[in-house]
Amino acid sequence: MTLLADDSAAIVYVLIAFGVLVVMLVFFAIFASYFRLWIQSFLTGAGITIWDLIGMTFRKVNSTVIVKSKIMAVTAGIDNSEISTKALEAHFLARGNVPLVIRALIAAHKAKTIALTFREATAIDLAGRNVLESVQTSVYPKVIDCPAKGGARATLDAVAKNGIQLKVSARVTVRANLQQLIGGAGEETIIARVGEGIVSAIGSQETHTTVLENPDLISKAVLARRLDSQTAFEIVSIDIADIDVGQNIGARLQADRAEADTRVARARAEGRRAMAVAAEQEQIASIEESRAKLVEAESEVPRAMADAFRSGKLGIMDYNKLRNVQADTEMRKAIATSGQRKTPVAS
Repeated sequence: MTLLADDSAAIVYVLIAFGVLVVMLVFFAIFASYFRLWIQSFLTGAGITIWDLIGMTFRKVNSTVIVKSKIMAVTAGIDNSEISTKALEAHFLARGNVPLVIRALIAAHKAKTIALTFREATAIDLAGRNVLESVQTSVYPKVIDCPAKGGARATLDAVAKNGIQLKVSARVTVRANLQQLIGGAGEETIIARVGEGIVSAIGSQETHTTVLENPDLISKAVLARRLDSQTAFEIVSIDIADIDVGQNIGARLQADRAEADTRVARARAEGRRAMAVAAEQEQIASIEESRAKLVEAESEVPRAMADAFRSGKLGIMDYNKLRNVQADTEMRKAIATSGQRKTPVAS
């Protein structure tokens, strides 16, 4: 019995020793896995503990990205209280680009003229915009071609009051407005507004020579309209890169109008001619109708004469006198007609 008790105690001791060894191995593996990141955080004052690193593993957060980003922020002199480890983890879990946000904050901090907070930077990043590029555009203004290169038109076409067309291309220098970057309009809106302003400014000039002599009139007129409102950019300057004289739109419009007036006049004349022809045909039809009535009336004469003979109202002598009068009338008509056809002989 004593031997069995000794064997059981030995087995228990072996199991305990094995368990302790396993625990030590697990602890050593964890320590070895996170020691490099922890020592980097400790030496730079990032404030990330070994337990934070273990928690990141369970939360499926890339601890390498968080530690390196926190170290970049701390070494750059950014306030450590503003950028906490929990905030970096939350932005990572929201599928944000943590290193890009930190680099943008460092660039804004070094510029000293750009007020950008961690909350604003993460919001810009989650909105789908490149926050680092926006900060760089705030430091170094960006030049936008108007109209955009590769677009449907190579120039902006505008017409002055004298009818001469001008082809203009401009360059717009813009600076990113970080406070309106979320919800603000992009480059397409800037290009459209500037193009509209240039066309309106040229159209308000009396002659095209005024624009050619003073291109800065266009820039001043466009800048005065505050076209960058409700956009993600602030317009710094508008420079007219090129101006070319195009077609005489006014003369062409006048020619087209004259041609249209000619066609209208021809159509009206043709309408009046058609109405005259119709009226003439109506008169011819009226004449034929009158002739038909005359023939019908003449056909009643013999019948009336026959009735007069039967009733004794008309005698044979009266009839002969009537025939003589008719013959005399027809002879006179024939003589008058033959006299009109003769041509007088020159003496």
